[in-house]
Amino acid sequence: MNIHEYQGKAVLKQYGVVVPEGKVAFSVDEAVEAAQSLGTPVVVVKAQIHAGGRGKAGGVKVAKNLDEVRAYASEILGKVLVTHQTGPEGKEVKRLLIEQGCDIKKEYYIGVVLDRGTGRVTMMASEEGGTEIEEVAEHSPEKIFKEVIDPAVGMQPFQARKLAYAINIPTELVNKAVKFMLALYAAFVEKDCSIAEINPLVVTGDGNVMALDAKLNFDSNALYRHKDIIELRDLDEEDAKEIEASKYDLSYIALDGNIGCMVNGAGLAMATMDIIKYYGGDPANFLDVGGGATKEKVTEAFKIILSDEKVKGIFVNIFGGIMKCDVIAEGVIAAARELGLDRPLVVRLEGTNVELGKKLLNESGLNIVAADSMSDGAQKIVALVK
Repeated sequence: MNIHEYQGKAVLKQYGVVVPEGKVAFSVDEAVEAAQSLGTPVVVVKAQIHAGGRGKAGGVKVAKNLDEVRAYASEILGKVLVTHQTGPEGKEVKRLLIEQGCDIKKEYYIGVVLDRGTGRVTMMASEEGGTEIEEVAEHSPEKIFKEVIDPAVGMQPFQARKLAYAINIPTELVNKAVKFMLALYAAFVEKDCSIAEINPLVVTGDGNVMALDAKLNFDSNALYRHKDIIELRDLDEEDAKEIEASKYDLSYIALDGNIGCMVNGAGLAMATMDIIKYYGGDPANFLDVGGGATKEKVTEAFKIILSDEKVKGIFVNIFGGIMKCDVIAEGVIAAARELGLDRPLVVRLEGTNVELGKKLLNESGLNIVAADSMSDGAQKIVALVK
């Protein structure tokens, strides 16, 4: 789960991370009022969407008076920002962060992630702040420094100090940088984050070490522990089909293709998408109904796929272990009858109760094409869609 920059800063502030003063605004008048209340000669008007690269897309403006705040707020609110993270369709800006300007002396990068290679939380730091870390990794990997953190003892001050010296934080501000990094790590662990990224971390003319931007992502499996974080969810930033899928505990991600996929098991779902691409098709989604899906859950999954207007055909690829093939068949039949199946449907079933599942599909009276294997099914649905 993602949250907005202003929400991330509010979370980090609870842990002692220094952030600029700012206020959220949902209208031009609110933006002007916020700037007035901040009382600084310079304010920054920032688009709030769940994507990076906002500045390059025209979503971050520096205003030197209230007239400029009004002009920039009018320009950005309602604008569709297209960045490297939004995709070509972009995202509409529905809220702004109005923030105090600050005297930036130098920009740095600090990020906390779970390194799957070591199985441990790792803090990364770089002197190349303000640049996407992917670019730094590609062009100047030697400028990225890492500290792997032992979960039994947590991040130690000496590790933060090593990073601070490695990225050339001014000597007189090293202690503040250490305090900043330890607070960021504490927030990452206690709030069950999957990413905590500060880009840029800045040192200011008045001697502060501050998070000028903040990106926090949270592990959705741990959200039951954090009702305060769930309340920050902005449904306008999420795909409506993904929101609906989350209500039924379905793993669904919308893609740009035209072949809907319903599969059980993440690995099989990935393989299914790959084989569709291999035979010249384009998957419209990743959808894993899970190992213990019920007829109702399968029905809802099928409805979600059919609700996507881009979907021109559907491939159901099920290997029944815990998930029985007859249950899948019942769900597909129920959804197809309820919604009216008007697109090609290819079904490949294998495993527990496979013969019963095939019998139910064959006797359903629906226009369903049977497949003998995953490869056979992929070729058939690609041909039918084309």
